[in-house]
Amino acid sequence: MDAVQQAESGHPGTPMALAPLAYALFTRHLRHNPADPRWPDRDRFVLSAGHASMLLYSSLYLSGYDLSLDEIKAFRQWGSQTPGHPEYGHTAGVETTTGPLGQGIGNAVGMAVAEAHLAALFNREGHGVLDHHTWFVAGDGCLMEGISHEAASFAGHQQLGKLIGFFDDNRITIDGRTDLSCSDDPAKRFEAYGWQVLHIADVNDQAQIDTAIAAAKAETRRPSLIITHTIIGYGSPNRADTAKAHGEPLGRDEIALTKAAYGWPGTEPFFVPPEALEHWREAKERGVNLQAEWMRRFADYAKHFPNEAKELGRRWHGDLPAGWEKALPVFDASNGNVASRAASGVVLNAIAPAVPELIGGSADLTGSNLTHIKGSANFTPTQRSGRNFHFGIREHGMGAIMNGMAVHGGIIPYGGTFLVFADYMRPAIRLAALMKQQCIYVFTHDSIGLGEDGPTHQPVEQLSALRCIPNLLVLRPADANETAEAWRVALKHRTGPVALALTRQKLSLIDRATHGAASGVAKGAYVLKDAPAGSAPQAVIMASGSEVEIALRAQAELLAREVPTRVVSMASMELFASQPAAYRDEVLPPGLRRVAVEAAHPMSWYRWVGADGAIVGIETFGVSAPFQKLYAEYGISAAKVIAAVRRDAVADS
Repeated sequence: MDAVQQAESGHPGTPMALAPLAYALFTRHLRHNPADPRWPDRDRFVLSAGHASMLLYSSLYLSGYDLSLDEIKAFRQWGSQTPGHPEYGHTAGVETTTGPLGQGIGNAVGMAVAEAHLAALFNREGHGVLDHHTWFVAGDGCLMEGISHEAASFAGHQQLGKLIGFFDDNRITIDGRTDLSCSDDPAKRFEAYGWQVLHIADVNDQAQIDTAIAAAKAETRRPSLIITHTIIGYGSPNRADTAKAHGEPLGRDEIALTKAAYGWPGTEPFFVPPEALEHWREAKERGVNLQAEWMRRFADYAKHFPNEAKELGRRWHGDLPAGWEKALPVFDASNGNVASRAASGVVLNAIAPAVPELIGGSADLTGSNLTHIKGSANFTPTQRSGRNFHFGIREHGMGAIMNGMAVHGGIIPYGGTFLVFADYMRPAIRLAALMKQQCIYVFTHDSIGLGEDGPTHQPVEQLSALRCIPNLLVLRPADANETAEAWRVALKHRTGPVALALTRQKLSLIDRATHGAASGVAKGAYVLKDAPAGSAPQAVIMASGSEVEIALRAQAELLAREVPTRVVSMASMELFASQPAAYRDEVLPPGLRRVAVEAAHPMSWYRWVGADGAIVGIETFGVSAPFQKLYAEYGISAAKVIAAVRRDAVADS
């Protein structure tokens, strides 16, 4: 209450209601060590209802995490460790970034998946070094969001018995009571998903909490949802059980009345009775003992299974296996004239044996995205070591589950769908970027080049939309060897997610004997083919992906007309932007006319063509037809590029 009041913004009601649950979890039930928030075998706790962040911050402070009372007092202020919603990597003890409702449920599912997978790989009879639970707290809003359905259905199907969720059933949202918009039965919903559903009738009853948690832990074949009945703003004489308690300060007078109702011994803000703090801080000693016991077990494990212990340590540190890059294939004329999605499938299967932490699948498009790891089993309730995932037609859930797998550690997740359906999972992509997590998105069917499926499936605006997400790398390779290099970049890039934009249609293999090396992909853009020796280029043609072929054809025709040009393959605008200015000027010499061609919306290219340049792109939706006809009708052609280089009026219109 005091933190929200001092900040003059925030959400006091849910933290007030759930304080007894947080107390039970952090002092008795969570396996955690406040002195080491990154201990590998700790339980994971996710506050999916991220607006209730003061519940988490208070619990972390009281438990003894590296979060001071001064930081609590600085809630929601510039530079503090207590932002309005929990942020991964910003506050000790925060396991994932939450706030967009429902995302935390998906993250928790991903964490439980990671625990199950790694436990199956590394635990041995009598030597269980990975054995922890994942907990989450969700509110009414989380369960209203569609992502909760996707993630919960997946979790029930996969029988993730170490996943335990609490549904804060206070029946209040910002607009008022939930019956304004909802009349479904969450208990029946989750039972239908295959979850065990339990109830806590009064969250203030610690015995009920303990009983429910014991029952949840005893159920090993089903995830558990504990429906926790609460009163939002509990204790507030005038705000409890009203929407007013949800998202605004109570006011100093109401806080005084509430503290009196609690029988609180202090009246000044932020007072914590010393005996209460001492009691909470027992979590530190308990956590140290829990981790010390685990370390003894791990030492014994390492003695009996040294190779497994070394491998597990490598994964936790995030180091890629030595020599893995040798597995990357080099394509030639015999196998390289393929769609970049096909090349991606070849690359994935070449590197998978060398990078065992790489696991994933697609949203029911395995045969189209070519995301299957051959020779590996599917991840199922009876085969947890499987590396192939069937996420189902749940793009949004897939993205959030991948985020949970990534923040858990020990895994590099990938997930595939059509590029146009990146829109379905964009909130999860954004959070991966915000958390700087290594998730790899295999987006195929990347343009009107997919053809007959028509405008509903032909991405136009998606490339520009993805390119404007901070910390996200978008890579659109021009041929099979650039695709291999794109995977190299994706695996080595540890500071954010990577999106691979891949074609359905075949691409011609670029002859590297006469063109720039595909390794230039690592710098985002490189000179693919320059003007002939002895002639300075009069213009630069830039392209990505399938349109690089068009750029090369235009260059050849322009040379025949005695207009020497340079072709630049712009595989990743983000990588190119991060290069030194000297390199960028070397690739794109100032003063030269620049023309870009891409079968997508031109928005993201304006930065690179400059005021004097031109862009050959698409600003309307597509049409159902063979892709060759579409490229011709939409003017994604060498002729249009040539006209733009020559400054013909039609090109700049």
